[in-house]
This record gives sequence, structure tokens and C-alpha cells, in this order.
Amino acid sequence: MELLRGAIRTYAWGSRTAIAEFTGRPVPAAHPEAELWLGANPGDPAFLEGPGGEVSLLQAVIADPDGQLGPAARARFGDALPFLVKVLAADEPLSLQAHPSAAQAAEGYLREERLGIAVTSPVRNYRDSSHKPELLVALHQFEALAGFRPAAHTIELLRALAVSDLDPYIDLLNDQSDADGLRALFTTWITAPQPDIDVLVSAVLDGAIHYVSSGATEFAAEAKTVLELGERYPGDAGVLAALLLNRITLGPGEGIFLSAGNLHAYLRGVGMEIMANSDNVLRGGLTPKHVDVPELLKVLNFTPSTESDLRAPTHHDGLALVYDTPAEEFAASVLSLEGEQVGHEVDAPSRHDGPQILLCIEGSTAVCGKSEKLTLTRGAAAWVAADDGPIRLIAHEPTKIFRATVGL
Repeated sequence: MELLRGAIRTYAWGSRTAIAEFTGRPVPAAHPEAELWLGANPGDPAFLEGPGGEVSLLQAVIADPDGQLGPAARARFGDALPFLVKVLAADEPLSLQAHPSAAQAAEGYLREERLGIAVTSPVRNYRDSSHKPELLVALHQFEALAGFRPAAHTIELLRALAVSDLDPYIDLLNDQSDADGLRALFTTWITAPQPDIDVLVSAVLDGAIHYVSSGATEFAAEAKTVLELGERYPGDAGVLAALLLNRITLGPGEGIFLSAGNLHAYLRGVGMEIMANSDNVLRGGLTPKHVDVPELLKVLNFTPSTESDLRAPTHHDGLALVYDTPAEEFAASVLSLEGEQVGHEVDAPSRHDGPQILLCIEGSTAVCGKSEKLTLTRGAAAWVAADDGPIRLIAHEPTKIFRATVGL
């Protein structure tokens, strides 16, 4: 067991305060910090901080896969850590995006390798051969767009905007099944000529302004989001696509699970992400980056979902709040130590067989493995190799630990 120093990713949509403050560094940071990666992804591995200095977690896993990952995890996923943990801090909206299924990722990666497209190329869609199911858990209030909402509810929104230019598209939704109508409408918008998009986006923004000014409340959040996106990305078809997605607000500790093909965009907030160890992203707008429309349409799942469908259910296992997902590569929980547990040795649930990443999100605690004892304060992380569990905790004050393990 060793302290784990994450890799900070700087993107324009990140925060100059959130991750720096969380990890106890000077605020503001020199650049917007968007993500803190805690894992062994070749794109940006975290580092183990041992008595002999720093060692890349990726290299540690390569050097001793059996000790670091354990035989059970190796048998299922090979000699690579199957999950990646991130702290995500969004001060501005991220791009509209979706992730491929396992079969799509394997086929797409092989195809682009054969075409000779460099993994670092800005037009590369598949940087690895893995799918990327992901869970996001809010640390503070978190705003997101995710999943195509049922067509009937979207029709209500489009009609509420009172934009006559939208009438043909309302008919497009009305005349087909939900999934077919959503596919037809999204495809029409994302492939439309730019002059047509400019006219329609302008009309939709005018409708949203009138709606908000009227004091109406049912679709106020959706209208305000469209106005914000329209200001940041003028003439972008993604502004229209945002009208088709569920607008979700998460409170601290609440999570959403995004499976393959789910179109989504994180709008703002700070949260924990855990996902299969992949960097495969198909973008659909709200970005200056590469958008491959034909490939995106192959990946997207147009089956509508509600907000409740996307929220990750939870259950308690002792001191752990466990987030229930169908992912095989990862499992996530938050360990809470409070009240009479503070100051006393407490065993963490030990049914996990494999490596763990622990991140202190609140408070301070000692973490005891078979051979090591570390102290984690807010923003600090630890790597627990498979051969160093189970773990015991001694909280110095009320404490919360985000725990990532291999899925059951």
C-alpha cells in the first residue's frame, strides 16, 4: 500500500480552484484543471510515492501483475488495471459525447490501426480497444445532460418554446416510434447545412429567452441551458441536440451510470468518475474538436430513458454506500466513518478480491493494510495492491473515503 499521486489534466473547461483546493495546493492554479487521473492508463498514469521515490503505477503493474492486480483480476482482465478513477471539475460545459460498446471499440480500434491513424491524432476515434461504461458521483451539486428523454416530453418542451421553425421537427417525432423519431431528428440536425443550423439555433434561442422571461418554470432549466450553450457555441448543432436530452441535477453523493451509446454532456460541478480503463470518446458537438458524424451515429443508442433510469441505485454494506452498476471492470462505494466509529479501528467491507484505490474526500483517517499504514487527508489517495488487503481504518475525525475496486 502506497500513497498515489494523480495526474492532472488541463483543459479549457476545467476549474482553476476546485482540484487545487481539494488537493491542498495553492489557489488559483496556473491553468484550468479539469481532471485528476488516478489509475494506470498509458495516457497519463498516476505515481506511487514510496520510500525509494516515485514509480509509475503503470510500471508497477507491468513489473508485478500478480502482486498488484491479484490472480482473480488477471484471469478476468489480463495484466492491466481494468478501471480508471478521476476527479472531474467542470466550470464550463464539456462536449456532447458518447462511448462505444466493447464490440464497437474492438472493431474501431483495429480498423484505425490498419488505416495507420496515429493514436495521438486529433481525428482518431478509438485510442484503445475497450468500451467505457462510467459512473459519476457528485461531490457537490453537479449539472448534466444525459440520455435521450421520451419523445412525448421533448415534444412538450419544443412546443413550450413556441418557435414555428420547430414545427416540422415536432411532426418528425410524432410520426414515428420514440427511438426512430429521435434518431431521425438528431440525424437531421447534426447533418443539416450550416446556414439552416444558424437560422434554427437563432430562432430557438429567441424562444428560450421569451420562455424564461415569461416566468414559466416547467422547462426553465432546459431553456437556460440552451441559452448558455448557444452563447458558448454559436451556430453549433449540439445546441439543438441538447433539447433532446434529460437535464439532470445531482446532489452530493448522488450518481448516474452511463452505458455504451448514451449521449451526454457534463455542464458544471465537481464529481468522482470511475470507468473502464479507456479513453474512447465519440463527440457530437459543443466542441472545436473532431466530430465524426457517421461513426457517432453508429455508436448512439436512441432508446429513450428517464432521469430515474440513469441514476445509479445504491445499497448499504456496513459502513459502505455501494453504487450498483452492471459494470464488470469496476465497483464503487463511499466509506463513511462518523460518530462512535471515529477514533476506533474499523474493518472495511472485505468481499473485494483485487486492487483498490482509496481517495479521501472528507476528513482524515489512518489506513492499515497487511504491511503498511498510511494517513489520508482530504484530497489524498492510496493504492492498495491485491496482496496488501484487506484494510482497516482509524478515522481521526468524521471521514468519507471513495473506494474503487474491480467489479464483482
